Amino acid sequence: MSHADENLSASAAGQIEAQAAAWLRRRQGEWNDARQTEFDAWLAQTSAHQVAFWRLEAAWERGSRLEALRNTPMPSRAEPQRPGWLRFTKMAAAVIAVAAIGATAYLATRTGDAVYATALGERKVVTLGDGSRIELNTDTSLRIAANATERKVILERGEAFFQIVHDGTHPFTVIARGHRITDLGTKFTVREGRDSLQVTLVEGSAEIAPAAAADRDHSIVLKPGEVAVATAASIAVLKKPAAELNDEMAWRRGMLIFDRTTLADAAAEFNRYNDTKLVIADRSIAKQTIGGKFSTADVSGFVEIMQQLMGLRVERRGRDFVISH
Repeated sequence: MSHADENLSASAAGQIEAQAAAWLRRRQGEWNDARQTEFDAWLAQTSAHQVAFWRLEAAWERGSRLEALRNTPMPSRAEPQRPGWLRFTKMAAAVIAVAAIGATAYLATRTGDAVYATALGERKVVTLGDGSRIELNTDTSLRIAANATERKVILERGEAFFQIVHDGTHPFTVIARGHRITDLGTKFTVREGRDSLQVTLVEGSAEIAPAAAADRDHSIVLKPGEVAVATAASIAVLKKPAAELNDEMAWRRGMLIFDRTTLADAAAEFNRYNDTKLVIADRSIAKQTIGGKFSTADVSGFVEIMQQLMGLRVERRGRDFVISH
């Protein structure tokens, strides 16, 4: 995307929307090779043209489907039927008005990118225009970019669950920690770790590969129940039982489920969701295991179990709980 693309004013964005509306109206009438060539050249001038046309075409198609579903008889004093181009102009003007009201959002999208984020302990669901859903876990940030050829998410940090409506003409990809995950009709989770990336496939199939074009040959297609752990140097795949996957995704219900989980790992999970941190002071107890179901915010309940059932010492230091023998 050029420097000029990144700095369009709201006025320029409105002009592009108007041009896109004009092209969409022309496509409803006579069309020939010369117009197709002219249209392709206009699209190729800037990604802003592609995004504007794609958004307007989607809005037009949704409006057309709604119109087709309406079967209520017209009132006896209905206004005269207008020529088709007038009906289109009225609808296009409405779409442009909406775009003008949300000029800031439009510019953010066309410069890349609607940004969504969650705070510590927060969860959020984002529904895309095509019906796809993205569930953001705690302390997560991602950017969504869509254009005429693809739908793309850049996961900057955290964890998200993707439920994607497959569209072979507009591939859906997730870029995270130097890897590209491509939807093939899928439900999957992507989680960034300190030194690795974990992709868990729930349903359908997805391809994971290094994002660098030179390394695309080293790709792996995941099957349901498979988990890919990717580092800068390798991608390893393991199979997990459905029950274990369900436990790992309990965060979607605001829960943490532990089953023979070490105290170190359990504490680390709680710390992802809370300002109050659990600190394991003794290495000798870090590998002790615990089981149970907890709310992601129930640090006190977890601490009580460690005191009452495991006989461990818990000391409050500032906002944190320090755990030792």
